[in-house]
Amino acid sequence: MGNESSVPVEDDVPPQTLESRTLESVAKYITERKVRRIVVMTGAGISTAAGIPDFRSPDTGLYANLARLNLPYAEAVFDISYFRNNPLPFYTLAHELYPGRYRPTVTHCFMKLLYDKGLLLKLFTQNIDCLEREAGVPGEMIVEAHGSFASQRCIECKTEFPDTMMKKAVQEREVPRCLRKTCNGLVKPDIVFFGEALPEAFHRNRTLPAAADLAIIMGTSLSVQPFASLPSYVREETPRILINLERVGGLGSRADDVLLLGECDAGVRKLADALGWLDELEDLWQRTTPSEHDQKEHQLPLKTRDEKLEEEVDQLTRDIDQTLKLSKDHHSWLGNHLKDNQQPGKKASVPLESALSVPLETSADAEPERHGQDKPSINTCDKRGPEGTYANTSKELSDENNTADLESKEDGNLSHVFPHIDTTREKSSL
Repeated sequence: MGNESSVPVEDDVPPQTLESRTLESVAKYITERKVRRIVVMTGAGISTAAGIPDFRSPDTGLYANLARLNLPYAEAVFDISYFRNNPLPFYTLAHELYPGRYRPTVTHCFMKLLYDKGLLLKLFTQNIDCLEREAGVPGEMIVEAHGSFASQRCIECKTEFPDTMMKKAVQEREVPRCLRKTCNGLVKPDIVFFGEALPEAFHRNRTLPAAADLAIIMGTSLSVQPFASLPSYVREETPRILINLERVGGLGSRADDVLLLGECDAGVRKLADALGWLDELEDLWQRTTPSEHDQKEHQLPLKTRDEKLEEEVDQLTRDIDQTLKLSKDHHSWLGNHLKDNQQPGKKASVPLESALSVPLETSADAEPERHGQDKPSINTCDKRGPEGTYANTSKELSDENNTADLESKEDGNLSHVFPHIDTTREKSSL
């Protein structure tokens, strides 16, 4: 155990245990074979949907965003030698990551559902965020391979430090010290720093996957040993499911490996649906919605990543609707203005060309003739505008042998709504 091929199994190789390497076959195996010992192994990928960055993704990972802490190198924030000399950067980071600030994801709730159904043998996690605990998985069911924020102690005398005092120190960005007056050493959460040994619980349970009748691996690159070796302890005939953005390690090399590539929450929902558990899963997740009091107390991010994306899309939709409304108001004003100026015997107060081509930034002082009139907010004067607006107006101008520039500096430009759009491209009709 510990070494296995990374070559994907051939499609024509039949499974030993499953009927086929499909999600439906896995669901049938769980329900019909009375599976009772599921081992789950997770990494940072299951928490990114909660808004917590993973560690190693380029540009967006935690290490890539630590420049503001002025560290000699990104990993120094978790280096025990650096911590002894300068603990402040770690506690700055701890303020952002401390439990209570983030809501568990659907994937965390799926593990709670496995526990509730009596199917969870053990959860191995590399994560330090405690979101499994927040979802309701008991601490004794979790092996936190790299430690977590769940407990803390003095790094010198190992005396435990109270949770309430730790929470207060982190919230106020203070560095806590040992309560023993004869010590006064630095206090650190029981997170495994570089230069420290892994928890004894990990070594004690490391071979437990061999007792599993199903292994689920989610949201991990399997790039850090010894955690990366855990899937290899699963027996050859035992099915392994990978729910991950990409294939990792030796997963996919065995006849009963099933790969479900994509976002963890999406994959978990598919598995729960195949099992007939989707409603239960969604109900569990809804129960994790923080109350207004909790949001205020912990300064919680109010939305998950998916909820934030949906909110941004809704905001863009509202911005576009407002832009179109302003455009229609301007069309109406201009139509009435042209109608008034074209009445027989009435002299136009402003040439028609000027009425159509006044730049948006023209001030009232530079245009005294129009000062005091109701001025439209000119922002979308496209000749290809909505039917019944400029299409008719342009015809009227043609009938009167008047020509006008129907596109001002701002015409058809939604750069205030979509600043990333290349405004040099041909304008498209809304």
